[in-house]
This record gives sequence, C-alpha cells and structure tokens, in this order.
Amino acid sequence: MSEHDNNRTVPNALPPGYRFNEFEIKDVIGGGGFGIVYRAWDHQLERTIAIKEFMPASLAVRGADLNLVLRSERFSKTFHAGLNSFIQEARLLARFNHPNLLHVLRFWVQNDTAYMGTVFYSGTTLSRLAAARPDLINEAWIRRLLPPLFGAINTIHREGYLHRDISLDNIQLQDNWVPVLLDFGSARQTIGNLSDESETMLRPGFAPIEQYSDNNESEQGPWTDIYALGAVLHTLIVGSPPPVSVVRSIEDNYRPLSELRPAGFSLPLLHAIDKALALNPVDRPQSIDAFAALMELSAAELNDILNAESEKPGTMLVAVEPEESATTVTALLKRYMWPGLAAAGVVLGIIVGVLLGSGSDAPPVATTSGPPITDQTLATVVPPVQAAEINVTPPKPPAPQRTAPAPEPVAQIYIKLQHGEDVALNGSPQVLEPAPNGFASLQLPPGEYDFAISNNGQIRQQKIRIERKGVWLINPQG
Repeated sequence: MSEHDNNRTVPNALPPGYRFNEFEIKDVIGGGGFGIVYRAWDHQLERTIAIKEFMPASLAVRGADLNLVLRSERFSKTFHAGLNSFIQEARLLARFNHPNLLHVLRFWVQNDTAYMGTVFYSGTTLSRLAAARPDLINEAWIRRLLPPLFGAINTIHREGYLHRDISLDNIQLQDNWVPVLLDFGSARQTIGNLSDESETMLRPGFAPIEQYSDNNESEQGPWTDIYALGAVLHTLIVGSPPPVSVVRSIEDNYRPLSELRPAGFSLPLLHAIDKALALNPVDRPQSIDAFAALMELSAAELNDILNAESEKPGTMLVAVEPEESATTVTALLKRYMWPGLAAAGVVLGIIVGVLLGSGSDAPPVATTSGPPITDQTLATVVPPVQAAEINVTPPKPPAPQRTAPAPEPVAQIYIKLQHGEDVALNGSPQVLEPAPNGFASLQLPPGEYDFAISNNGQIRQQKIRIERKGVWLINPQG
C-alpha cells in the first residue's frame, strides 16, 4: 500500500490514534467500495506499515462501538462471502514471495471484520502518474515497466490463480519507478456474483467478456489477466481504455492500435496489445510468456523478468502476541462466519500472523528439548600415533547422541464441541472441554490429523493437514 490519496475523508474510517495492539493508525490513505487503507505505525519494529480493512460500504456501516453493522440482514450471506474472499486473498498474498507483488505481513480479525497488514509502498498509482505526467510515457518507459509486472503476474498464474482486477489503480509505482501489483479482485467479484451486480463490480474497459458470463469461472484463465493488462497499456498509449467488452460483443468498434499507429510506438508492441485485447479468449496470447514474445522483448528484458521472479522481499514483520484474548476472535467468527462455515463443514485456516497462543484452552504439545545433531558432536576424536610411541592412546568414547527436538506446535486449533462429546486425534483419545464460546482448543505441530468426535454412538470426523503457522476452525461432520 502507499501514501497516495493521503488525508482524504473516507466514510466509516477508523479515527487516527486507534490501536491494534502494536499498530497505531495515523491516517487514511485510500478508500473505495470494498475496503479502507490506513497508514499505521508499528511501535514494535518502529516502522510504517499499511493496514487494509474489509469494509464493503454498500453492505455495512460502522457503529458507535467501531464494529461493523450490516445495513440489512439480507446482506448477511453476501457480506460473509466477501469476508471469506478477503481472508483467502490475504492467505494467497502471504504465500507469494515476489518483490513486485503486494506483500502481506500479518492478518487478524477485529471490529466484526478482517484486516491485513502489508508493506507500505512509497510513490503513487499508475493512474495518477499517467494523469499528472503523460509526457513520461513512451515505448522505452513501458518496456522498462513491463518485465517486473510480467514476473509478478507469471508468479500468480504458475500457482494456478488469477488476479482478475489488473488496472492502472492497482499498479503502484514506487519512488524508484519499480511497480508493485496490488489487490486481487476476489472480494469484489464474490460480492458482485452474490448480489447480482457483477457489471457494477467490474472495471469498464478492463474486464474481458468472460468476466461478465454466468459461467465465468470455467471460461477464465491467464488470458483474462492478459486482456486487462492489454487495456492498461492501451490506456497509457492513447489516454483511454478500450470499449467495454460487453458492448464489443454486440458491435465490435475497437480500433486496433496497429492501424492507428500512435507516434513513437513500434508495430510489434501495438500488435501485441491488439492481440491481448481480442474479444474471443482463444485469440489472445494464452500466457504471459506468449504475450512477451509478441512484443519482441529483448534478451535483457526477458532476463529482467527471470531475475524479478527470483528476488526475495525485505524483512518480514515479526508477529507478536496480541493483547486481546481468543474469546474476542472466536466471538467474531461465531457471530459472522460460523453459521455458514458450520453448514458447509468448511475448514478455515487463517495463516497470516493471528497468534492466539495466549488464549489457548489447552497446553502446548510437549516437545523434547536439546540441540540439533551436528557432525562435530558425533565425531570420534583419535589422537595421531607417533612412530616412537609404544603405548597407543585409546580413542575417546563417542559423544552421547542427543535426540533432535520434536516439531514445535505452530497451529492453534479450535474445535466446535459440546459437553460430553469424546474427541480422538489420530485414534488417540484427547481430554478436551469446550469453553463458554462453544470451542475447545489445542496446539499442534505440522502434520496430518484425523479428528473423530463421538456422542451417543454418532461419530463426526474431519481430516486436516497443517503445513504452516496459523489458526484453524474445524467442525467435523457426521
């Protein structure tokens, strides 16, 4: 996130000085229909970060106690779905390790909504730069901009995901001119699908025809993001986006850039943009690599893409224990999310820095202490034997081997449980009692686990795999 749009007035924003434990809000730096972005100070690490809050203004308002309140109960399903998409987006962004993708540092729930803490990026958005300094935009400038963006988008596609909301507003140009690709379009699209307002949720001119389709999931692919990126380049070159794809499907009035031939831009670049903006998905480049090839990127520019994909981000934010208890978090999830999750039997892993160890109802799993085994500790020391010696010095006995430490617990597990129900973990009985909030908890190291809950002969089971730090809510089903 960045400092653009600083000090603007955004309805429903939290006030300056509000604290999330070590994070103190300084001001609002952005706001839209789905969220609010704040500049905040991290008192723990003494640095500025950005905090994004899930705040769909059409569905909820902020109450006097600063919690979000639905405008109507009929918005409940849509709000919950959008909130879940926001959570999944935070999880996804935290997985990626790319210098040109928004880097999530931490995630938490509070005020009946969710937040993600991210790196604070300097500079401004591509849309504001293009409006303020159109004289900067030429082919050389665009070719310097594209390799890091291609690398970021390729990283998303190779993991099997799509961005779905590439636009000039979602590309941040830092003070050193290095671009960062910002928010995904997951919450926007989810809310649009459930509220029958898909068209109003999409960016006119940047969304391809398949994003307007009722069967959009099956028709979308890397070519979907390539269309949006082509629209970004079209806007940079001619000053306006291409015609809306739905209108084009009725009467295609798009004028190819290769025919317009704007001054200062090569035919390969213009032809590649035209191909990216093909109305039919099969006529577009099917991958970022194919798109780059159409542009005839030089070997040096292609190497820039590869190098960008291999770079590592800066220092990660060190997660610390929240001051609030686990009851606060589970109360939120029970109030807003649990009815939908329980009905579907969904496992929700919130993995970005929501450390609730201090609120655990069960002690951590015991571990065996001791330093790791090294070659030095296991080596047998035998002094050299001199030729004139008669007595041979016997070797020292081997140093005692030490057991490697067992894996540390990384996951806080909350199980929906009733009094009197018996819990077995991988076949081993567990002594667990639900807290007043209806959850029992325990901590587990990485691994695969099979939970079985029995009550009056009825058994509910659920399997989970823990691979990283986080919080899991589970509700085994019969």
